[in-house]
Amino acid sequence: MSAIFGIDFGTSNSALSVAMGGAVRLLDIDKENPISNSLKSILYFLKEDGRTKSYVGYEGVKAYIANGADGRYMQSVKTFLPDVSFEKTNIYGKSYTLEELIAIFFRVMKLRGQEIINQEVSDVVLGRPVIFSEDQNLDRIAQERLARAAQLAGFKNISFQLEPIAAALAYENSLESGEEQIVLVGDFGAGSSDFTIYKAGKKAGQNGQREKDILSLGGVYIGGDIFDSEIMREKVAVYYGKNVQAKSMWSDTLFGLSPLVVRKLMKWHLIPQLRLPRTLDTIRELKVSAKFQDKKLLENLENLIRANYGYLLFQSIEKAKCDLSDSNKSRIYFNEYDICIDEVLSRGEFESFISDKIASINACINSTLATADLSCSDIDAVFLTGGSSYIPLIREIFEKRIGKEKIRTADAFTSVAYGLGLHGARLG
Repeated sequence: MSAIFGIDFGTSNSALSVAMGGAVRLLDIDKENPISNSLKSILYFLKEDGRTKSYVGYEGVKAYIANGADGRYMQSVKTFLPDVSFEKTNIYGKSYTLEELIAIFFRVMKLRGQEIINQEVSDVVLGRPVIFSEDQNLDRIAQERLARAAQLAGFKNISFQLEPIAAALAYENSLESGEEQIVLVGDFGAGSSDFTIYKAGKKAGQNGQREKDILSLGGVYIGGDIFDSEIMREKVAVYYGKNVQAKSMWSDTLFGLSPLVVRKLMKWHLIPQLRLPRTLDTIRELKVSAKFQDKKLLENLENLIRANYGYLLFQSIEKAKCDLSDSNKSRIYFNEYDICIDEVLSRGEFESFISDKIASINACINSTLATADLSCSDIDAVFLTGGSSYIPLIREIFEKRIGKEKIRTADAFTSVAYGLGLHGARLG
């Protein structure tokens, strides 16, 4: 019995489905994770007994913590797909291309999936966002790199489907036979927010081709990671010297952390890049000239860079953000690595931090509707998926414009993978 895998390779989480024998199901490929059918998009490398060992998913998180944040920890690898400056990275003396790093994910998913269904699988449907990059050439390169990674992982027949279309297929599967709807799909990932207006119905696209049912597509490079970065900027970065100003040793001119250092501080996966000697030298120079109370803040920054605990810090930030979906207040609490952060975060504060990003998302929805030549009243249902779809300010956009009664939701982490499996079943 032939089988086709559907892989949703996400910025923060990934998932695997299989289409087999006329049925589609999600596979539990990260059994150490409390959400076993969702694989954390994490790579962790550690030198053990002279050999480099790689860990993927929740196993990687546990190994990273157990080894005191030693080794090389990588997340958000997907965000580098359109970045042509990322050619190779060196890990314990061995060079890895971006495609080789992603292939490690795909290979693990492939092997674990094959073990579950007890057969070899060579066909895969890969999800992709509406836009990897607004530059069409870089967008093409990103998809080619993803395909190459799948080839390196052992897949022979590789096809693609847009992530919001896959989410729409998952929703479409719940419709009654013969029922048709105009559906606005909002797929809110960690790296981007994608929108599709789509003619949904079980009779549509039986051959797997859905182009005629897609009325418009839109996307913006704003996602959950950006929201976390804004919280870091406004509430947490002050503990790491963001606002420190000191007089130069040679003049009365005030100087602080460079904009480049501050930008990288806002994204946990870029913090290791601050280990460059010249960057550390500038931090030390600022510390020498800083006031006594500011020296500790810069020591915090040095410790963050040296111990590489950015992931754990951002986990605390993400938790506070998620708590605001159900509460008007939350706490950013982190008490590790010789620092204690305990900050109250209100929903109003958070919404003010991301207001410009929400405006961009709203504008993208407007343009997606305009491209389809539709108004809000023409939409029969709104299908929301992805972790950021639970942010109240995002849900308000759809509730106010289209109606709360039309909002539909699905599992934030697996609906795209399930839809990719449905697409694979139709291709098969």
